[in-house]
Amino acid sequence: MRGFWLMALVFALPVLASESVAIWPEPTPPEVRFHEDDAPLATIHLPAPGTATGMGVVILPGGGYHSLAADYEGTEVAEWFNEHGIAAMVLRYRRGEGYGFPAPQQDAQRAMRVFRSRAEAWGVKPDAIGMMGFSAGGHLAASIGTLFEEPFYTSSDAADELSARPDFLVLCYPVITMQEPSTHQGSRRNLLGENPESALVERLSTHLQVNENTPPAFLLHTTEDVVVSSENSVLFYEALRQHGVPAALHVFQRGRHGVGLAVGMPGIGHWPNLLLDWLEGLE
Repeated sequence: MRGFWLMALVFALPVLASESVAIWPEPTPPEVRFHEDDAPLATIHLPAPGTATGMGVVILPGGGYHSLAADYEGTEVAEWFNEHGIAAMVLRYRRGEGYGFPAPQQDAQRAMRVFRSRAEAWGVKPDAIGMMGFSAGGHLAASIGTLFEEPFYTSSDAADELSARPDFLVLCYPVITMQEPSTHQGSRRNLLGENPESALVERLSTHLQVNENTPPAFLLHTTEDVVVSSENSVLFYEALRQHGVPAALHVFQRGRHGVGLAVGMPGIGHWPNLLLDWLEGLE
């Protein structure tokens, strides 16, 4: 594993690949509050020396903004990226009771800036860092990809002066809309509460926030997904297309919700290779 130093603004201690590190400085910005046991953590996974492509990705596992599928939508995906020379950061973001909007968005926005601030030390090009999300994590990634200029928290250090815009998005069976009838009710409730105001519902319906500055996106879904309707991915893809943003949409017929890398699954098991081809084609 490759050694590196986490930025002094977080901890002036050496850490190794696959070690979890805090993303927030002390003291945290006034809007950012959490119990010690809930502290957001980022686990850094670096490719073997000599294999790095210079590309990096922040991974946001799913879990309905309640739990976190940190293994098959986190660690396993990061290790797969490493095998292909891509550095990865798996983010344990705040979610669940007491951590509705904007807590997850604060963590994801900060994680992107932290990654970019340490890109050189981690062998990554600062303009080649994307964000990947699964299910509710896909909604979180899409919200950062469309609302990256919004001040979800007060700037507190040099990292916060950097752009939070991902250079690309990878959205796997994502929750995209908070509007009826296509939203995922659990994700909406956990993020926005029982009776959110219509303006907030619209603001967090990410397909409505797409514009020409939205990053290129790769979208994956299945027709058989009965948890999060594939209509979500279609809505986001159509918004990207209408604004001239490069995008690829893959809707497989078969496959349950939460397939992760879909290893050994007929048909949909090819999606990681499709992603690699798409990433190689990015300008």
